[in-house]
Amino acid sequence: MLRRLAKRYESKTALETLASERENAFQVLIATMLSARTRDEVTAQVSNALFAVYATPKALANAPLAKIKALVKPVNFYKGKAKRIKQVAKIIHERYRDKVPKTMVELDALPGVGPKIAGCVRVYAFKLPSIPVDVHCHRIANRLGWVETKQPEQTQNELEALVPKRYWLVVNELFVLHGQQTCLPRNPRCCECTIKEHCPTNNCKR
Repeated sequence: MLRRLAKRYESKTALETLASERENAFQVLIATMLSARTRDEVTAQVSNALFAVYATPKALANAPLAKIKALVKPVNFYKGKAKRIKQVAKIIHERYRDKVPKTMVELDALPGVGPKIAGCVRVYAFKLPSIPVDVHCHRIANRLGWVETKQPEQTQNELEALVPKRYWLVVNELFVLHGQQTCLPRNPRCCECTIKEHCPTNNCKR
């Protein structure tokens, strides 16, 4: 199923695009924090605008909060996100000497960074195996019957126990693209789905 999805989607998510263009773990971390409940195109636009002014942990840590808020205003919950990314930048600069930590424990301990964001940084910035679970991954894994879970954290644990580790790097990327373009939250396009014959919730009548 993952191979079929890989053949189906040639586009990239905002995080994969950012990581491939910049290869900068700090910027991937900040962009991921900004991306929560925000469309990919808005995340990309805001991230580029922010990093054009404050590209490093030191620069962002020392930036006026009001200026950060103005730059990230298009994203949802921008006031809280502006405060947290400034806090994270200060920690990365002072505690980690401008190097983003790679472990789940250290990433998860940063303000505003939970398992999903930590997993995304590991996957997109460092190419380290993890399965970050957002709303798309959670929805699709349950629709496919791979898991039966209520919370994304439960989904992540079960997927990492189920999916062979060699595929962990691609699960989030493929499920996000699939969830954005085909397996929609409402009115999923089941007849267009490349893995519909494997899906127990397939509603295609053809």
